[in-house]
Amino acid sequence: MDVTPILDKLNDAQRQAVTAAAEPTLVIAGAGSGKTRVLVHRAAWLIDVEGISPQSLLAVTFTNKAAAEMRGRIESLLNVPVQHLWIGTFHGLAHRMLRRHWREAGLPQNFQIIDADDQLRLIKRLLKNLEIDDSRWVPKEIQWFINAQKDEGLRPQHLDDENDPNRRQMISFYQSYEEICQRGGLVDFAELLLRAHELLRDNGELLQHYRRRFQHLLVDEFQDTNAIQYAWLRLLAGDTGVPFVVGDDDQSIYRWRGARVEHIQRFQKDFPGTRIIKLEQNYRSTATILNAANALIANNHSRMGKNLWTEESVGETIKVYSAYNERDEADFVIGRLRDWIAQGNARADAAVLYRSNAQSRVLEEGLINARIPYRVYGGLRFFERAEIKDALAYLRLISNRDDDSAFERVVNKPTRGIGARTVEMMRSYTRANACSMWRAAGTIASGDLNGRAANAVNAFMSLIERMARETRGLSLHDQVDHVIRVSTLLDFFKKDKGEKGETRVENLLELVSAAKSFEPDPAEEMAPLDEFLSHAALEAGEGQADAWEDCVQLMTMHSAKGLEFPLVFMCGMEEGLFPHQRSIADPDGLEEERRLCYVGITRAKQTLYISYAEQRRLHGVDNYAQPSRFIAEIPDECIEEIRPRVQVSRPLRSPSPMRRKNRSVAPGNELGIHLGQRVRHSKFGDGVILNCEGQGAHARVEVNFETAGTKWLVLSYANLDLM
Repeated sequence: MDVTPILDKLNDAQRQAVTAAAEPTLVIAGAGSGKTRVLVHRAAWLIDVEGISPQSLLAVTFTNKAAAEMRGRIESLLNVPVQHLWIGTFHGLAHRMLRRHWREAGLPQNFQIIDADDQLRLIKRLLKNLEIDDSRWVPKEIQWFINAQKDEGLRPQHLDDENDPNRRQMISFYQSYEEICQRGGLVDFAELLLRAHELLRDNGELLQHYRRRFQHLLVDEFQDTNAIQYAWLRLLAGDTGVPFVVGDDDQSIYRWRGARVEHIQRFQKDFPGTRIIKLEQNYRSTATILNAANALIANNHSRMGKNLWTEESVGETIKVYSAYNERDEADFVIGRLRDWIAQGNARADAAVLYRSNAQSRVLEEGLINARIPYRVYGGLRFFERAEIKDALAYLRLISNRDDDSAFERVVNKPTRGIGARTVEMMRSYTRANACSMWRAAGTIASGDLNGRAANAVNAFMSLIERMARETRGLSLHDQVDHVIRVSTLLDFFKKDKGEKGETRVENLLELVSAAKSFEPDPAEEMAPLDEFLSHAALEAGEGQADAWEDCVQLMTMHSAKGLEFPLVFMCGMEEGLFPHQRSIADPDGLEEERRLCYVGITRAKQTLYISYAEQRRLHGVDNYAQPSRFIAEIPDECIEEIRPRVQVSRPLRSPSPMRRKNRSVAPGNELGIHLGQRVRHSKFGDGVILNCEGQGAHARVEVNFETAGTKWLVLSYANLDLM
């Protein structure tokens, strides 16, 4: 049999994996090493060369798109249809199995799948039926608790309350939620996996049927499996199945979603005699980028170990830019993007990566001003995010009580007992009397509503009036800060303990930063708040390119996984931001942050820029951070620093996280002035040094004075007292 088409163009390691014997196999596939090609060719090899029936293969991917791509490539390679092949996500395959065996699974034949939003609404209805205050028991926290237990394979009866009344109540909610779902024939995403596992575990005959059928189990992105997914895989494989799993422990970045990188280590124990094959030849990046990535990830101890290499050129050095602040960083990125585009390169070949969604705002503003089309990959632009629109709606209502869309958006957010029926009564009154919702609310609260509803409406209107009084005369950013706190929006999202809740809190605080940096146009003759609201509305409506347009890609490090670009910027490489503050004291968390950095570096094919800011206003707070330790873990020969204009000394940790030569100190700067230094001026009072430039007699500093604002001062004349 001619096996050339299947093995053609594979390197030695890839061929070893594709042609491996029928035994448990763990393929450690480095970034850009061709793991998808290996999976596709492995399936084709088994079918075309080993004579395995396509019906005996089960292949698991992590996205439906990847499943469709795999099926299409197998068909193209073999030139035969394989539409009946069991290829899909864990959720998709579990659903397929449950539809076939609904009776054995204890489900109605027409069971319905509910998504995350439907699940949350169901939990809210549950709390309402139990007459429980959802400000005390936050629906999203309950949702997170339920899904986390299911991901671990645990039902309510398996849980111990540990003599904790809060945990006891959560278990009770879980039990009530289960009963509602069972009565209604509802299955959430986590339930799909748990129920499919229980289906096989509790039905021996069915388990034996599928074990006989699926002799070969192919799994992609194995490092991202959670507990219930791995348990289902082990159960299905048993002692006779041949699992062939492909993953990269250095790219495991979803611990917060339940993924367990330790499954790679555990696989070898659960399947004795596992063959390990490493794919280390990279087809994406230059040698310099790979050397940097290898050196960085070598600082993680709990890893299998591999060393990426390439036959490509050494390539250019990685450029590291030390920005004064986040706006200087954005200006630098946009300047390099302009150069890139001017050289005839496609905008879509450039990506700007950041650790936190909130970092995108300043970058987006810069791109809009520069008229460079962009897209926020896998997410909304800053002013389009729900929590930002919520805060802006409160601000709009303070500015204009007759703004009906703002009124409807926040009249019951956070929830305050103003139900749909009450809102509909307001709408009816508005239509009948040609007035605003605000006027309708005041009228019906005085007559048509019962006591509880009337009190809730009056309390809301009093809250708006109170915020309007208390923000009168405040600076714009203080107005925004006051509103997000007094409206309880900030507290509402803080109660959501998941990643999404934390991101929303960060975004609300970033809105305060946006307001502080906003510069009203005197020619507009508008109140600063009204001008800021107009600015936000315009930014939300323009600037982002259509999906098919050639545009710069903005995304978080997490969203970048699986993608590649000729030009990559990694922004915000500062201690406390990346690695994130919450991970610094947690060894496992720090290792995951380092893996995330590794993912970011290996997205770059040719050119990589890394930037950090010495001062950054983020989430409403000014931070004076040190460069990320991850920069220090990149070899000196891979790095080129590109900010020669900075001459005044800066405070660096000891040992310096940059591990490189110190910048020169300006002549005559024996005082040791540095960014973040508190100083006192005889006329302007106390302040903080934000910026500095020049040297010798021409050295000058930018100081933010508490009462006088920001001033540039020549050091030799300023007579600053250090504090």
